[in-house]
Amino acid sequence: MKINQNDFFSKHDPKILPIIRKATIGIAGAGGLGSNVAVSLARVGIGKLIIADFDMIETSNLNRQQYFMNQIGKPKVIALLENLKQINPFSEYQIHHIKLDEKNISLIYKDVDIMVEAFDKAEMKKMLIETWLSEFPEKPIIAASGLAGYGMNEKIHTKKFDNLYICGDEETESQKDISPMAPRVGIVANMQANLVLEMLLM
Repeated sequence: MKINQNDFFSKHDPKILPIIRKATIGIAGAGGLGSNVAVSLARVGIGKLIIADFDMIETSNLNRQQYFMNQIGKPKVIALLENLKQINPFSEYQIHHIKLDEKNISLIYKDVDIMVEAFDKAEMKKMLIETWLSEFPEKPIIAASGLAGYGMNEKIHTKKFDNLYICGDEETESQKDISPMAPRVGIVANMQANLVLEMLLM
């Protein structure tokens, strides 16, 4: 069955669709947060997503990340690209199978309107946020902190510090060898994606 672009966007709000279609969003990380953010923004119809991650899909990732059994062993960005094209082939996706650092962040993401931090490790989060605020102080970055465990919906919130936004409860930390679970990861990731839309449409 052939689907055309007009059919795909037929139920989108015509007042905001042109703004969304022109937007370019960066996502650093393609794991639990990043893959969920990317899927939500692809469904919305964001014009272009730029995604970077160096990791490969493992079986244990499937409890919270937007991948499938037949993609185990693939680079996450390659598999995510496949999945995003299956969801929405009418947006543009630029992927980088690379480990981000202070030198390549500004090269890969220089054209984005908003940056989304989606790393697991605290040191990578810190590096990205500090680099971004230094290189692009005029562009917002949406980070995540505190999404382990289950329940506690009332603790999840968004905080703003100038152009840095943090989604999560800012408290819970993953236990060693125990990954976060899909519900809270999905909630925080979709808070990040929803905040992207709010910023674009302000």
